Amino acid sequence: MSDAPILRRPAGMASILQLHDFDALIDTRSPAEFALDHVPGAINCPALDDAQRAEIGTLYKQVSPFVAKRRGAALVALNIGRHLQETFHDKGPDWRPLIYCWRGGKRSGAFVTVLRQVGWDAHQLEGGYKRYRRDVLDRLAAAPAQLDFRVLSGPTGSAKSRVLERLAARGEQVLDLEALAVHKGSVLGRQPGQPQPPQRWFESQLHAVLATFDPARPVFTEAESRRIGRVSLPNELIERMRAAPCLRIDASVAARTDFLLRDYDYLTSDAEALIAELERLTDLRGHETIDAWSALARAGDWRTLVAALLEQHYDPLYRRSQQYNFARHPDAPTFEADRLDAAGIDALAARIILQTAQGTLDDVSARTAQMR
Repeated sequence: MSDAPILRRPAGMASILQLHDFDALIDTRSPAEFALDHVPGAINCPALDDAQRAEIGTLYKQVSPFVAKRRGAALVALNIGRHLQETFHDKGPDWRPLIYCWRGGKRSGAFVTVLRQVGWDAHQLEGGYKRYRRDVLDRLAAAPAQLDFRVLSGPTGSAKSRVLERLAARGEQVLDLEALAVHKGSVLGRQPGQPQPPQRWFESQLHAVLATFDPARPVFTEAESRRIGRVSLPNELIERMRAAPCLRIDASVAARTDFLLRDYDYLTSDAEALIAELERLTDLRGHETIDAWSALARAGDWRTLVAALLEQHYDPLYRRSQQYNFARHPDAPTFEADRLDAAGIDALAARIILQTAQGTLDDVSARTAQMR
């Protein structure tokens, strides 16, 4: 036998690979830290709230580290007691929580000490949130290369996001980036009453979704730019998507106009708010065009306005973007659609699944023939 020492993780410590081995994930950072990003599925039980954390920081800088630690210890003890009474009061003796803070230090360590004294098999995440964040970035860089993307393209109003929803309902693997970003991807894409996630939280959710995919099966997604509203896609993902096969939806202006009037119906409830959004395009389209669009909005002539937006703004942008950014767009199979209501969208999804399956079989047959 070797005399080399066996390195073991200290009792009560867990690695990033053990995230899913516990009954609960507890984030002990402040609410503001938690809001920016956290491990998906974690609950926030702050060791110090935002005001307390600021108070301790001020004491540390302006008075002394000792006074800050003494005050901090008192506040952490009070907060742990409150969580025991309010959040953990119904947990049985077999409960196993995993606890983390910023670096796996004092805040999560204090929780683990108390909870293990109670009798729970509490563990502290080694390296804390910082280690988790590094793992997310590493995996976001590596995961796209392992996946077989199929990119839905088509001009604005082609119901691509709704087709993705139907593909998911039919059991296909779908990466709906606009749903994760809480934004429809255009100048009018902000969702009413739904703020976009911070960049880090978007990346955490994206990482969690990518981890669920089977590399042996295609992943359907939508052609996107590098930014969706205020969040950015990882370089590795956008480059992989841009090199992937495309599936092009070809719908008439009339069908797209009908769809957009339904899908963006909330925009027609406040003409002046819509005009304010359109004015952001003044530098690109000029005052004369914006004034014409604004007049249509004030007159409530929504169908004419939507058709004008498509033909004068969105369609020219789409043609330039797809041809320039997606290398396989010119050779993409085209799926014509005369209607984009629920039945039409479901039929589109069915045709896309059939074509993709046939294309996969053709690729396998071609590779088999080359090997003979």
